[in-house]
Amino acid sequence: MKELSPLRLTEYSHGAGCACKLSPIELGLILGALPAIVDPNVMLGGPRDDAAVYRIAPDRALVATVDFFTPIVDDPAEFGAIAAANAVSDVYAMGARPLFALGMTAFPREKLGTGLLEKIVSGGAAKMGEAGIAVVGGHSVDDPEPKFGYAVIGEVHPDQVVGHKGAKAGDALYLTKPLGSGLVTTAIKRGLCPPALERQAVAVMSHLNREASAAMIASNATAATDVTGFGLIGHLSNLVGGADIDMSAVPLMDGLRDLANRDLFSGGSRRNHAAYRDQVDWGGVAEVDQLILCDAQTSGGLLVAIPPQNATRFESALRSSPYPAARIGTINGTGSIRVRGRG
Repeated sequence: MKELSPLRLTEYSHGAGCACKLSPIELGLILGALPAIVDPNVMLGGPRDDAAVYRIAPDRALVATVDFFTPIVDDPAEFGAIAAANAVSDVYAMGARPLFALGMTAFPREKLGTGLLEKIVSGGAAKMGEAGIAVVGGHSVDDPEPKFGYAVIGEVHPDQVVGHKGAKAGDALYLTKPLGSGLVTTAIKRGLCPPALERQAVAVMSHLNREASAAMIASNATAATDVTGFGLIGHLSNLVGGADIDMSAVPLMDGLRDLANRDLFSGGSRRNHAAYRDQVDWGGVAEVDQLILCDAQTSGGLLVAIPPQNATRFESALRSSPYPAARIGTINGTGSIRVRGRG
């Protein structure tokens, strides 16, 4: 067999991870082509929802989601693990328990002999194993640009689904992982990321949101979503109710501001900012901070609204986590997003 050159995964992708999503404006145009949902068993499944929820019995509902993307790091096993953590996150965000997964793979046929695809698949399967579920099948295609991800099926009691619409004025708003993966992965692709920051980002992105999901269920969360390709602001806009955000309280990866000040924002992050900037009262916050809040994340944390009387319970449940819950603001009930600066 002809010896094949090593494959640096990020060199084969036009973008990285969830930053490759279509913009919110583009996605809205496409979703407008879908017919209205008339099946009464569909509990959730609109454009704002993290996953579809389908009632199969009075006390049982299935949760279904699908997520895949282009390489976000060069290590194949880490890419697989991040893709798995990202895909199962939508199930956790709904307060559901994952059951099984189906893999989706696009990979250049002429590079199959490198062994990289096997490492991607193995890394993903190991992370799904950590989540307690099996990969039971999937689909693959030949593609010059590698892509990898999963469809994940979960289960939840119909009365215990955590969606976007339940937040109430005065609820405490929490973020369970630091921001930064969009900037970091752009820097990785350009060969400009400090090794320590890259390692931190890989750890953050491959961390399961399972513990945060359990904590929010135990704390009677009123609403939740996970923060991925539309950035913190984009996903916050999906939580009905509006919020006041304290920029100084938003957790960031160590050393992230250096990348931000070097203007290493991805095209996806800039598309997010263009889509949402006129919908937010920025309160004089500098544009670099606006872009950080719009930075396209991959496998980010949960954004959770918790009743104020349960805030201490939620914080305590995650105190020993590598990423404790950060209280970043309050649901204001006005429907508007207001951001205040770092002081």
